[in-house]
Amino acid sequence: MGLGNEAETFQHEWRVEVLAKPPLIAPARQFTYPLQVAGEEDAMARGALQVLVHPAAGGSFLATCALGFKDPAMPTGIFACPNPREMCAVAGGYAYVIDTAAPERSTHIPLKPVAEVLVLAGQRLIVFVGFHAMVAWGREGLAWQTARLSSEGIRVTGVEADVLRGFGWNLMTDKEVEFSVDLRTGVHTGGVS
Repeated sequence: MGLGNEAETFQHEWRVEVLAKPPLIAPARQFTYPLQVAGEEDAMARGALQVLVHPAAGGSFLATCALGFKDPAMPTGIFACPNPREMCAVAGGYAYVIDTAAPERSTHIPLKPVAEVLVLAGQRLIVFVGFHAMVAWGREGLAWQTARLSSEGIRVTGVEADVLRGFGWNLMTDKEVEFSVDLRTGVHTGGVS
């Protein structure tokens, strides 16, 4: 039984440089994520992950990805996606999937925060684990989103074939409850009702 991780990856048509500070000479194309979203007006005040992206075609661009949270326990990093043109930037628990060939097209994964990122190359998915549910991203975009699995906190224990297993906390019983998720559909058994 194994978990996906950053050691597993997908083929991709881009390369990136994570920047410690803004570049002295910025590229002509610059994009800020999230795009204008109600309730996220102050996102940049928390800080940002800045990445210089070099796509296979179309010229380099600067991606500025707002941090979801300043807590160092929240994941930050760059991940290849099942679609070789897409990259996923995770900044303090906010996950952005960006089309490197058309960076004005992006998706802000709806979990706030993303607490863990699982790269499941064998299933051609990236699974974003939140505190209550999970979202999977595939080659064609959003593959599925689970229903609520936990009252607060998900612990993934493993992946076998096309089944992800884990535990979620049940507020009513004050106990962890086991669940399993079909990685093809996102349908789960167990967990919190």
